[in-house]
Amino acid sequence: MGKIRNPLGVIGLSIITFGIYGIFWYYYANKELAEIGRARGSTECGDSPGTSVIAVTLGAFVIVPAFVSAYNFCKRLNAAERLTGTQPGMEPGLLFVLYVFISPVAAYIAQSNLNKVLQAQAAGTGSLPGGGVTVPAPEAPRVQTP
Repeated sequence: MGKIRNPLGVIGLSIITFGIYGIFWYYYANKELAEIGRARGSTECGDSPGTSVIAVTLGAFVIVPAFVSAYNFCKRLNAAERLTGTQPGMEPGLLFVLYVFISPVAAYIAQSNLNKVLQAQAAGTGSLPGGGVTVPAPEAPRVQTP
């Protein structure tokens, strides 16, 4: 469903490309979170990664949309951890403060936590919002025609 990335690679590529890779990473991280939410039947993990990217790029000129998008990303990551049954990482508020003041550290932590969520999702572990355990859907019966 998602791609396991090296957190140091995210930071290094973002620095080497003067932040361009960081924008692409932000889009794909939000997209992966939205897919996890859809797979679990929840909208807590977001639904529009493109809007998030516009908020942190063009919205940065207005300042507020970029901060709102970054905070919502932190909340989505926390919701994905909860939905997949992954050990909770950092609180959304604290991760957001790190994003504001020490962005590379926050990106490292966010990617590390996202990797754990993606691994839990791939393993099929975790529980549904109602408390039920995830079980693969049964195969539909095959009907033979004469």
